Amino acid sequence: MFPLSIASQSPVTKLSPDNPKIQIFPSNKLSRLKPVTCSLHKKNPNTINKPSKPKTYPFSSILIAPDQVSPKKGKISRGYEERRGFGHLGSQQMLALCGFGYWMQGFRCFPWLALNFHMAHNLNLHSSTLQLLQNCGNFPMVAKPLYGILSDALYTGGAHRIPYILVGVFLQVLAWGPLALIPVAREALGILMACILISNLGASITEIAKDALVAEYGQKNRIGGLQSYAFMALAVGGILGNLLGGCFLQKTPPKTMFLVFSVLLSLQLAFSSTVREKSLGLSEPSDHNLVKKSIWENIRKQISDLKTALNDDNISCPLTWIVASIATVPVLSGSIFCYQTQCLHFDPSIIGMSRAIGQLILLSMTIIYDRFWKEVPVRKLVSAVQFLYACSLLLDLVLVRQINLKLGIPNEVFACCFSGLAETLAQFKLLPFSMLLASLCPQGCEGSLTSFLASSLCLSSIVSGFLGVGLASLIGITSGNYSSLPVGILIQFLAALLPLGWIHRLPMSKPIVEKERRRGMSKRTRKNRRVGRVVLGSIYVYHRERESDSQR
Repeated sequence: MFPLSIASQSPVTKLSPDNPKIQIFPSNKLSRLKPVTCSLHKKNPNTINKPSKPKTYPFSSILIAPDQVSPKKGKISRGYEERRGFGHLGSQQMLALCGFGYWMQGFRCFPWLALNFHMAHNLNLHSSTLQLLQNCGNFPMVAKPLYGILSDALYTGGAHRIPYILVGVFLQVLAWGPLALIPVAREALGILMACILISNLGASITEIAKDALVAEYGQKNRIGGLQSYAFMALAVGGILGNLLGGCFLQKTPPKTMFLVFSVLLSLQLAFSSTVREKSLGLSEPSDHNLVKKSIWENIRKQISDLKTALNDDNISCPLTWIVASIATVPVLSGSIFCYQTQCLHFDPSIIGMSRAIGQLILLSMTIIYDRFWKEVPVRKLVSAVQFLYACSLLLDLVLVRQINLKLGIPNEVFACCFSGLAETLAQFKLLPFSMLLASLCPQGCEGSLTSFLASSLCLSSIVSGFLGVGLASLIGITSGNYSSLPVGILIQFLAALLPLGWIHRLPMSKPIVEKERRRGMSKRTRKNRRVGRVVLGSIYVYHRERESDSQR
């Protein structure tokens, strides 16, 4: 950055004291000026009508708008920040808001681990009943498209993301607070189920608002790695939640863990209320649009935009594949959990450690994906992950058959290292689809499309859970009889291989929209590198000189 003395708003042109060739003009005069061209016309008398060869000098007269000069940041630091995605408006607030939000989303395993042990041991629920309650509690998440459409269409105080985050966090406080402070809320199954539904309702609203915020901010500032950053924060929260959950359960009752999580939710509520969407540089509705369009017109428009987006094969084909790949696999999570705690007598620390290691693997895979695997075709990457997921389901068969003991591996060590691998791969499989759909999402439809994706995934998980409950009842898995559990695990393995049969629905190369976007960026980059045009942040410097070969 050249050291400049900024001229006042005066029609008089001033020279920089450091370099007299640099002329500083006020911004109101800049539009009437043309690039200064300095030429030395010394023609060879022996040459007639021969064009001279241009030669560019490193410094010539420069036109600079003083109100566009940033005295704090130079070209190198600004360029580095923009390449990393941290030089945009409100980037630090955005990173803090989404980082803490996704960390809290991953940390939800902390109270849920306590809730599962409370229902299994204190309430003595059957394994199938436990899994049924878990899946029924997810029903509020099926309505995520409604929350997404409302988030896109309805503005509150000029904002349409952060207010929904606040509402969702507040609902979670209302759910976990009574579970921590009111004994009857933990003992009565009806009240307990109501608190679970309210908690998942608040979590679903918060997740949709955060996902839409990440998609909208990433598209506006052309940042493609925010989803990976969100997955990293989610994994870190899962690691700490499972580790601390196992330790807390050994020393404190579940109500203490509910109280700790309620306090953290209150902190998230207080922090999110201090952030304004205007400071993030997001678009606000104009007064004309607010007056012209009613609420129902906005909602109908969002529904129409969502239908248009879903009719695109680039979006519908990957979406149907990921939903079908989850719904076709019957999950036996409740039976596996009860088998580990009742037959193998695992304490909470072992369960928490196994899930924490799984989240650590998820974090590592997310970092590797962000650095090396983003350019891998979606079909190739997802097919490999799906096959590994199917194989990882057989690790539960090794534990049930006690094959690990024949290999000299204790049950606790094997469970810590391998029990959470299948769940980790199932979570990681969602990352490429989140990146793909976020890049293809039409502008103004971020909340609707991301919520539809989340709702579809939740509905497919519920279907998978119900299929697992039906499979467990069909083959005779009960709390005192787990002899049929190996058969159920083998059926899981075969069902997980079925989605590979329609893997052709996934794109093998990047969609055309993303290619055009990258091509446009590369054209602008090449344009800015032309000789004769130097870009210093928002300062444009034009210099041209021509010199003829002179004879002496």
